[in-house]
Amino acid sequence: MPEDLNWAIGGEAGDGIDSTGKIFAQALSRAGRHVFTSKDFASRIRGGYTAYKVRTSVDRVESVVDRLDILIALTERTIHENEDELHEDSVIIYDGERSTMQDVEVPGDATALEVPLKRLAEDAGGAIMLNVVALGAACEVTGFPIENLDESLEKRFGDKGEAIVENNKEAARKGQHYVQEEYGEFDYDMETTDEDYVLLNGDEAIGMGAIAAGCRFYSGYPITPATDVMEYMTGRVDQFGGKVVQAEDELSAINMALGAARAGARAMTATSGPGIDLMTETFGLVATSETPLVICDVMRSGPSTGMPTKQEQGDLNMTLYGGHGEIPRFVVAPTTVSECFWKTVEAFNLAEKYQTPVFLVSDLAMAVTEQTFSPDTFDMDEVEIDRGKVVDEDEIDTWLDEKGRFQAHFAAADGVSPRAFPGTTDGAHMTTGLEHDELGRRTEDTDVRIEQVDKRQRKVETAREQEDFDYREFGDPDADTLVISWGSNEGALREGLTLLEEDGYDVRFLSVPYIFPRPDLSEEIEAAEDVIVVECNATGQFADVIEHDVLERVQRINKYNGVRFKADELATEIKQTLDTPAEATQ
Repeated sequence: MPEDLNWAIGGEAGDGIDSTGKIFAQALSRAGRHVFTSKDFASRIRGGYTAYKVRTSVDRVESVVDRLDILIALTERTIHENEDELHEDSVIIYDGERSTMQDVEVPGDATALEVPLKRLAEDAGGAIMLNVVALGAACEVTGFPIENLDESLEKRFGDKGEAIVENNKEAARKGQHYVQEEYGEFDYDMETTDEDYVLLNGDEAIGMGAIAAGCRFYSGYPITPATDVMEYMTGRVDQFGGKVVQAEDELSAINMALGAARAGARAMTATSGPGIDLMTETFGLVATSETPLVICDVMRSGPSTGMPTKQEQGDLNMTLYGGHGEIPRFVVAPTTVSECFWKTVEAFNLAEKYQTPVFLVSDLAMAVTEQTFSPDTFDMDEVEIDRGKVVDEDEIDTWLDEKGRFQAHFAAADGVSPRAFPGTTDGAHMTTGLEHDELGRRTEDTDVRIEQVDKRQRKVETAREQEDFDYREFGDPDADTLVISWGSNEGALREGLTLLEEDGYDVRFLSVPYIFPRPDLSEEIEAAEDVIVVECNATGQFADVIEHDVLERVQRINKYNGVRFKADELATEIKQTLDTPAEATQ
């Protein structure tokens, strides 16, 4: 038996694939096992192939791999879609009594279990529970104690009444007993532990981080794959005096968030690439008015509508350069699900310390991935809130001009002006999207224009001096091969390093969570013989940025088919790149 187990359920959209997968993932995490999930789903409500995969181990797992041990196939297509990942010890569970599954051909040496899922579900109280029957069958195959599944079923169906919960438990046991009686024992034996893990995805971690950071206003418009940020915050932020507003569109959402931020609330909006396009004009107003605002971009495949439910890291250039004119900004890109929490907290602090918009950049792979963490990973006592240069009645005299007027856009040496919340005595001021003077009044004076532009740009240089915009390092620090990446590729690369080491390849890996300002990688690149940049887009946007910074060519591994990188896939790609002459890759 392998150290980790890879399980999946697949069918059509509308078949309850996501909820079934989440039930099993929660059961595994409650049993003290680490979990890493991935989803493949169509951008439609019903129809189209969809799957939910779970990789689980008693040790930490951070990536998907090209291997499936247990597959619950609700459609014949599910088997074909996963055929390349099946092996001689794989087990496929399907309902052979369904007319569409009677002629199923099981590939290779995989074991087929024909389980009458629908009939057993009807015996337990309703055909709708056929997925739960399949979960019970999977528990028997893997040797996973079904009592752990009971807890997950109670959490999922508890609000529907005790009878529904008991029916689902019975359905699971019917699947378990059928496999036990018809097929006997299997070689799998999943170990459980006493560990207590938190299971959450990247969008939920961003929502949790926002609340912990003191965000009290969120406005957004539903868009895949950012909607879960809003769904997580809805109802929860209210408990802390906050508010979630569903706007009529993305332009309205950012304008509402801008208004809340001007009023003194920590505010955020989240969307995906098409929504960022609509928000770009207001983004310039946010920067020119020097309003602190966090804008979360959960990337997906583009351009245009693209593939809404597929993975891509194609928005980097837009977050770096989007908007007319020259706009100071910060671009922060979490590299793990847990970092989605901490980098969200950091984004709010950066926004207020430097009175600048912050792009918080995630992607679909991280947004929908559920992963287990120790509860102390999100220690709220470690959260620090820095609201920057907020002045009150005791300090405001320092920032008044000779006529007693508050200088909200004072040309400070560090680029950061004083900030007074509405209602602060003597703090009344105006701000406009037009160029303005230190009082916020419109101006076309050329000297004032230069003064204000330079002041706003100085914020970035001040941040470079005061903040730690560094990379995260893994692997062999003395290796001649340097791999650089950003965003959600970190987990797959970390596991890939182990596979590379086993094959005799020593690699140094730098994971970069700060896109702008970003760390200077000149020395690291100069010390390496081979430099490879890994990212999920077609043109190598981050590789371009690095080449611009260091004036050196780098090699590239790009993936843009809508599917995230896998650990074993990346290890193979890196070996092939290293074994290919550099001239052939440029």
